[in-house]
Amino acid sequence: MERVLDGWHSPALNKHMEIVRYGHYGFALLLLPTAAADYLEYERFKLIDAIRPYIDAGKCKVFSVNSINNESWLNRHMHPPHKGIRHNQFNHYIFNEVIPYIKTHTSSETPIVIAGASLGALHSANLFFKRPDLIQGLIAMSGDYDLQTYTDGYYDEQVYFNSPMAYLANLHDGPHLPLLKSSKHIHILTGSGNYETPEASRRFSHLLHSKGIPHELDVWGYDMPHDWPTWRAMLPYYLATRF
Repeated sequence: MERVLDGWHSPALNKHMEIVRYGHYGFALLLLPTAAADYLEYERFKLIDAIRPYIDAGKCKVFSVNSINNESWLNRHMHPPHKGIRHNQFNHYIFNEVIPYIKTHTSSETPIVIAGASLGALHSANLFFKRPDLIQGLIAMSGDYDLQTYTDGYYDEQVYFNSPMAYLANLHDGPHLPLLKSSKHIHILTGSGNYETPEASRRFSHLLHSKGIPHELDVWGYDMPHDWPTWRAMLPYYLATRF
């Protein structure tokens, strides 16, 4: 399996941002870390090993980026409005830097599926639902899609526009809705074990259903906690059976 460490100084974030890519061929699978973790988290916790057969077979080429959550929503010393400003810079980094990088290392026609677990699931969903013209699919594992879960009660326009549970409720028309309705890969996964919140996924599924957005809600059992063994089971299963 080819493994390449890379990075550049991000104009959007005004800092050096690392990225790692695995494999040669296939659709692009973009991984967003959990919580305040880094671009090698999925490798460290053996999830890359778990999906290696699909990378080696050329089903997918994987890209993994850093988070900046400790500079935004998870930074308890930061003025709340500034958290949203910083997170929007991260959105711009993904849309305007990471996606062109992926296209450079695949092709202009290669579909991109974004995936993440826990807080990474929320951010992955947010990026997908904002720009389904750039990102063609979503695998969200163990997420809560209401950003207020992480804002200690703070709410403003930026929280609204980065919370899919909020802004999708008011999505009635525009260019994105037909793209979302035509998507074949919106997968919302959750366990029911310790520290999982399956009701959050059910609420999100209900919202998507109300908008006519086709998707798959998959609630796994009580033996599936909010932890890496669950995600190491979920992601390879979905790569094997849905792609």
